[in-house]
Amino acid sequence: MSAPGPGDPTARAEELRALIAHHDVRYHQLDDPEIADAEYDALVRELAAIEETHPELATPGSPTATVGAAPSTLFAAVEHRVPMMSLENATSLDELLAWGKRMERFIEAGPAGVDYACELKIDGVAISLLYEDGRYVRAATRGDGRVGEDVTANVATIAAIPDVLAPAAGPPPRLLEVRGEVYMPTAAFEDLNRRQAEAGGRLFANPRNAGAGSLRQKDPAVTASRRLGFWAYQLGAVEGGPPSVAGRHSEAMAWLGRAGFPVNPEATVVATLADVHHFCAGWQRRRHDVGYEIDGVVVKVDDLAQRRELGATSKAPRWAVAFKFPPEERTTVLRDIMVSIGRTGKATPFAVLEPVFVGGSTVGVSTLHNQDQVRAKDVRPGDTVVVRKAGDVIPEVAGPVLALRPEGLAEWAFPTACPRCGGPLVRLEGESDTFCTNVECPAQRAARIEHFASRGAMDIEGLGERTVRLFLERELLADVAGIYSLDFHRVRELDGFGEISVVNLRAAIEASKQRPLANLLVGLNIRHLGGTGSQVLARALGHLDRIEAAPAEDLARIEGIGPTIAASVARFFTNDANRAVVAALRAAGLNLAGPPAPELPQTMTGLSVVVTGTLEGWSRQAAEEAVKARGGKAPGSVSKKTTAVVAGTGAGAAKLARAAELAVPVVDEAAFARLLETGELEPRTA
Repeated sequence: MSAPGPGDPTARAEELRALIAHHDVRYHQLDDPEIADAEYDALVRELAAIEETHPELATPGSPTATVGAAPSTLFAAVEHRVPMMSLENATSLDELLAWGKRMERFIEAGPAGVDYACELKIDGVAISLLYEDGRYVRAATRGDGRVGEDVTANVATIAAIPDVLAPAAGPPPRLLEVRGEVYMPTAAFEDLNRRQAEAGGRLFANPRNAGAGSLRQKDPAVTASRRLGFWAYQLGAVEGGPPSVAGRHSEAMAWLGRAGFPVNPEATVVATLADVHHFCAGWQRRRHDVGYEIDGVVVKVDDLAQRRELGATSKAPRWAVAFKFPPEERTTVLRDIMVSIGRTGKATPFAVLEPVFVGGSTVGVSTLHNQDQVRAKDVRPGDTVVVRKAGDVIPEVAGPVLALRPEGLAEWAFPTACPRCGGPLVRLEGESDTFCTNVECPAQRAARIEHFASRGAMDIEGLGERTVRLFLERELLADVAGIYSLDFHRVRELDGFGEISVVNLRAAIEASKQRPLANLLVGLNIRHLGGTGSQVLARALGHLDRIEAAPAEDLARIEGIGPTIAASVARFFTNDANRAVVAALRAAGLNLAGPPAPELPQTMTGLSVVVTGTLEGWSRQAAEEAVKARGGKAPGSVSKKTTAVVAGTGAGAAKLARAAELAVPVVDEAAFARLLETGELEPRTA
């Protein structure tokens, strides 16, 4: 991806949204993150800063106002009764105090009149459990906060989660939602990796990835074998006889304990933010003293009435904050710097390290991003380097320990030839990355096919990295279109491919033909076009043929598709090789049609509506889509062109203040429904 020029916030905002969308899929759908939590948080913070400075660049569905990522196609979708939100972050006492200061604007008591519930932040997977009349009926992942994945059968195998509420809690509510974290204990993780090594399988990088992958298995028996644990951390929706608690989170958690849920014993309630920081600092020192991975402390306002006063932004509750522990660091020897080739031809240098235990796992390799990063850090094979496990996910080489550098150690030079095909490596003008320009490079071809078959794209189970590389080696595949004309007679002759595996692979390939158009667009590996942009294109144009024929200027006029993405999509479809692949996919019978556009009266033509806060009958995304489906616009910020602001619970204070300043009407949900139906505005105070 080309780096935007200095002072070009529009291009940088587009680049950040594409990056964040890509990493959302890697983390939330594929359980295979490419960057650390801290690096991801930095991307979101940079985008938020741009949008705050340039409100006109804020877009509907921006990562700064959304949670997680859309669920994959692996499991059925589940809509949460109450959105599962993310949390603000803090890393110091000053940031905790700043969070407390912000609360003063919403509650009269101020920080001095608040009790704080402090809980260990478990590094696992957020889960919503649903009970009806005291019996377990459903479990769902967080997903994008509004829609998650149905993992009921898998979660039912976790011994710590009760099938029926314990009698000690009293009569059960008609409906009870319990939220918590599914995690893999350290001992279970070490045992799993030992068994994987003995079987010649892939080792898991850390307990979080292992736990997420174990939870999202198609076979619940696999989940059951992984010995997952669970900690409850929050009451969700409660209907028909709420638990008898006196209005405090800590009392609600005690009730959940009596009902049979595991409640972390290290939780406590303190009276000041200084006490909060003391608790966090203590657990930062003792983070490895418990039998599971933690990456911080979650701090919540204990009084439930005060929580209601504080409300929430579109993304996070104002009454909670995550105190994140700093990255851990270790030193080790840099054995070598090598270069890998990705599906776009991008040549990425990576460090081969003397294995070192850092951040909860043993690290042997680490990305170095690009040649500029290697030069800036001045790391050389033979150096002793500082390895940082930022955010406890992906390790990075922070820099050399110069005092330990051997005399005469030569500076590393970026190679000029591709290590896989021998073709030239070229750094294009204005690019921060270097590329192999040979489109027939075996490394690129393999990576493109692996990406096409991945869960975030066509989701072809059984067509992973090893299988793809074997098929390429035996000349069974040449490109993604070849997947649909595989010679299964030859596949049966390969070691490891019995009749069952061949039947399953054939079925998975056939099933992929019906994937949504947006998945196909992701699989085509169009530069700059991620999952969100693919969904926008599929909805807007409705068929691959129309996308293929559209000029860049027409694509750029689609809301949510900027000029960079538009130019990249148009360029992709002018390439003869790409058009040949698309023609072959068309002939193979893949689904090329997008979701049909709803036939709704265009009552909102010419109107611009900003949605803020939580509505009872709509998610924010659904409300915005309802406006656009009727011909209107739904920007993310208030301006002179705004027709009305629809304000729900926890509406953004800045948006309401801006509406008051510009005399823009603020309406409630009932007035919004009338506006959608008639196009007429009847202001009401929200």
